[in-house]
Amino acid sequence: MGAGYKLCDNLCMQISGNTRKLVTRLDDSVDYHLPIGEQTIPLNPLIGENLSLEFLGEIHCIECGRKTSKSFNQGYCYPCFRSLAQCDSCIVKPEQCHYFEGTCREPQWGEQHCLQDHYVYLANSSGIKVGITRGSQIPTRWMDQGASQALPIMRVKNRLLAGLVEVILKQHVADKTAWQRMLKGEPEAVDLAARRDELFEQCDQELAQLAQQQEEGSLNLLTDEAVVDIHYPVLAYPQKVTSLNFDKTPFVEGTLQGIKGQYLILSSGVLNLRKFSGYKLQLTCP
Repeated sequence: MGAGYKLCDNLCMQISGNTRKLVTRLDDSVDYHLPIGEQTIPLNPLIGENLSLEFLGEIHCIECGRKTSKSFNQGYCYPCFRSLAQCDSCIVKPEQCHYFEGTCREPQWGEQHCLQDHYVYLANSSGIKVGITRGSQIPTRWMDQGASQALPIMRVKNRLLAGLVEVILKQHVADKTAWQRMLKGEPEAVDLAARRDELFEQCDQELAQLAQQQEEGSLNLLTDEAVVDIHYPVLAYPQKVTSLNFDKTPFVEGTLQGIKGQYLILSSGVLNLRKFSGYKLQLTCP
């Protein structure tokens, strides 16, 4: 699982190691870094440059480090996928959280991650969507999704409640990002505060009923939060989105035209690096 780097004859840099999802920092434009082995490589300076990424044929679980022939759930070996709470189906469908039923795979993990305040938010990536996240994941969650605007609209006591609120709201607004559309350009700006108010009015009775079933203070509407605007380092968006896949094409190269969400936008196609967490790659760049 180690990493190494060396200078080629033409003074380009080669760096190899197992990768993780892109690390982001909110700035005037999102600042991206690629964890590879023991190193973290700044990617923004490489935009506009030619680079290549080669899959070296090894995958290691991002949780236990075990070598695996196949990755599950974006970076886990099969035993971890089957045993970890963070890989359970309720992570994708939080309204199915079963901690309070006493059947959580890892109760201590659930206490640390699910029994914490969560935020319900509206985001604009490929259009308006509703989502949920822990407070510690703001604004990382929005940058990972490629959102250009985001607004917290409710704070709730735990993940289950956040999921139940999301189920109510998604009757009127999408809950998923159309990633191909997100990668084709910046979405038209929308008035998220106005849409929030419309949703609260449309869902007033259902939200009130849910609140009555909970302890006082479990659901809190947020009406004074400011919209967060997010800009991405992109020189050019693709007219046609072609997805690159290391399982099918171990070697990819092209000009890095930009980064958005967890995607590298190359002249040859787009690459979702989060999908290939744990893959041992070799990055070659100027």
